[in-house]
Amino acid sequence: FDPLKIETKTAATVVLMLDSPEEEILAKACEALYKFASKGDENKVTLLGLGAVERLGKLVSHEDPDVRRNAIMVFGTMASNNDVKKLLRELDVTNALISQLASEEDVIIHEFAAMYLAHMAVEYTTKVQIFEQGGLEPLIRLLDSPDPDVKKNAIECIYLLVQDFQSRAAVRELNAIPPLLELLQSEYPVIQLFALKTLEVISKDSETRTILGENQGLDCLLKILETNELSDLHVEALAVLSNCLEDLNTLQLIQQTGGLKKLLSLVGVSTVPDIQKNAAKAIAKAAYDSENRKIFSEEEVEKCLINLLETDNDGVKVAASEAISVMCENLASRRVFGLEGIPQLVKLLSSDSEEVKEAAVTALANLTPANPSNASAVAEAEGIEPLVNMLNAQRDGAIANAAAVLTNLATQEPLRGNIQSHGIMTALPEPLRSTNSQVQSKAALAVAAFGCDADARTELRDAGGLAPLIELLRSKNEEVRKNACSAVMVCASDEKTAAELCKLGALDILEEMNETNSRKNKLIEAAVEKLLDNNLPQKYSRMGYLSPSNIITNGFYDCGQIKHGVKFLSLEELSMQELTDRQAIIFVNAKPQEKKFPNRVQMFKYNVKRVFRVFLSHPNCSNLPLSILYIVSYVRKGKGKKEEEKPKITPQIIIQNEINTEVSQWLPPADFILLDYITGASRTILPLPTTREQIVALAQFVADKMGGPIEKDKLHDFSWEIHISEIEFELKSNVVPIGKVRKGTFYHRALLFKVIADRIGIGCSLVRGDYNKAWNEVELVDIFPKGRTGLLLPPRKYIVDLMFKPGYLIKQGSAEANQYQHI
Repeated sequence: FDPLKIETKTAATVVLMLDSPEEEILAKACEALYKFASKGDENKVTLLGLGAVERLGKLVSHEDPDVRRNAIMVFGTMASNNDVKKLLRELDVTNALISQLASEEDVIIHEFAAMYLAHMAVEYTTKVQIFEQGGLEPLIRLLDSPDPDVKKNAIECIYLLVQDFQSRAAVRELNAIPPLLELLQSEYPVIQLFALKTLEVISKDSETRTILGENQGLDCLLKILETNELSDLHVEALAVLSNCLEDLNTLQLIQQTGGLKKLLSLVGVSTVPDIQKNAAKAIAKAAYDSENRKIFSEEEVEKCLINLLETDNDGVKVAASEAISVMCENLASRRVFGLEGIPQLVKLLSSDSEEVKEAAVTALANLTPANPSNASAVAEAEGIEPLVNMLNAQRDGAIANAAAVLTNLATQEPLRGNIQSHGIMTALPEPLRSTNSQVQSKAALAVAAFGCDADARTELRDAGGLAPLIELLRSKNEEVRKNACSAVMVCASDEKTAAELCKLGALDILEEMNETNSRKNKLIEAAVEKLLDNNLPQKYSRMGYLSPSNIITNGFYDCGQIKHGVKFLSLEELSMQELTDRQAIIFVNAKPQEKKFPNRVQMFKYNVKRVFRVFLSHPNCSNLPLSILYIVSYVRKGKGKKEEEKPKITPQIIIQNEINTEVSQWLPPADFILLDYITGASRTILPLPTTREQIVALAQFVADKMGGPIEKDKLHDFSWEIHISEIEFELKSNVVPIGKVRKGTFYHRALLFKVIADRIGIGCSLVRGDYNKAWNEVELVDIFPKGRTGLLLPPRKYIVDLMFKPGYLIKQGSAEANQYQHI
């Protein structure tokens, strides 16, 4: 057949030529398709639709080198298209392409076969396939190729493969690090870049870092950082060094060769934000190891980080602050940062970037625990106000760490007072309501730190902070519950706050927690005790016991034993109830109602009104001078008005509006009889020489005021119930002042004994028994036995008889005491 020359402008015709048995036609057809495919993705898709990929797949292993080379060139080019990749994965020609990486093959084949593998290695499944079919070793071998395109495609493919940990280990075993370091000397930046990226990935393994050090890899990296012409590679070189700094041996090697000092110096003079940021991140990453922190401190890394805080880039500030947070675990570093770094960190608290503020306050939170000098430095840098403001920040981390810093500062009393003056207690309720457990925990801890001050507790109470604090007791987070419990215990240090906490349900929650074995602990018991010790009416009602240290004061009341789960009502609420046949509530108020004396301005107004009330009562008041009426108006309004602006209002109405401007707060009625009892007891009992005599005399005094001694067999005739009912009917209330009780049984007498004993300094307890029983227990030291002068005996407990033989002391635990308690 005579030779036929064909000229075509249709890709479909060329694709059909791939079925030709003639090698020359195949080679020329592949060459033409390569040129066509190189022009863009649209042409690649066209060839895909014409079935070129399937035909080319048969030619990549062709015997003729020209056909094979040109077919691989087409494959390497077309593999960049995603649609083509899908079909190539199905055809499974990867192994055929790997086989073309043999050293005897043409350089062009190496270039495009490596290009094909690089395009395909972006998919995880193909990565695994290349690794399992032995593609890594020939790719590493190609790193020594004299052709830069081959090197570029080979290193790019290797970089993609080492994303998988199996390939990372294989690269190390195949001794790929020396050729990778050699690529750093390449004149082509893209090759250097892929070499650095590959080293950055594989240097995450400590063994690789060791090999890098042995092959002077660290020196190569430092030389890149020192060369200004290679500034586009500095970030990647620093990333490799960052991994190396994590390894103690490598870090020591860098320090010994002067590389670490050189690195810090380079970072200090650099103006590239990415370099500064990555350097700070590298330091933070490595500083998690205590030995590394020591080395960094020896090289004065603190100064470098403090300087980075002054840059204009927010990312650098964040990275430097994070590095400081880690480095301050080292005590020497903490001192340096305290002297020079804290003022810079405090400045960052006012940044417009929420991320910067969070990083800065986190660093302060790590610098100030158990460190008075650093805490004082924060205050001196005027950091208190921005810290308090940050309790309302947008980021949870910032809020939690701000609360932590303020808590650390609160260990110093002057600083605590300063912080309180900036309104921390009014700012804490919102963090307490947070849904973030870290914020909840730190906020509760702050309440515990500042709640030791009475004014602070008042501020928190007025700001509505007690309710969200109590809710934290129900938290599923153990640390939150623990800190909330501590806060409740501290806040329960005064009667008003303790009463409010109980009203909001704190006591019920704590008792419920104490009944659960998984949550029961000593802290809960202490909180319950503190709550009840400052809410004695509820303690006596719940526990049936008041210790000698529980001093009964005005406002105490006994409403009897209440069942668990029943709401405990205040005295005011009880006083508003209608009269019932239930047991009377006995209250104590030996304090006369206070008369509020007006200040000088109020007194002036009052006297002026009295004077003009006389004038206004005069029949001719309408003829009073206008100046007098004007003064009346001035007194009422508190300021003068111009005559032409003054409304024409009748003077009588003006004064009437001024009367009863305040609604008085509810107070229990004064018990003047009890006040007389206390006065009389103080006068007659206190002068007695011994405690025993004082107790006996007080018992007789109480019994005398409550109906006198009662014979045991006539106890049922002692009609104290009728007497109490008569008092209730007289007062039209269930609430009865103890001074009005003239016929009292056991629990009336025991309560009166405790009230007076507490006022005159006699220690005694109050114990509730069953069936309206109650008694007092006192501790006394027995008289020395004869002949044993100077022997100190332990005190014994006695029950004070107030009913049958007033003043008789019964030894606790004896049969007589048992009989008295269960009469």
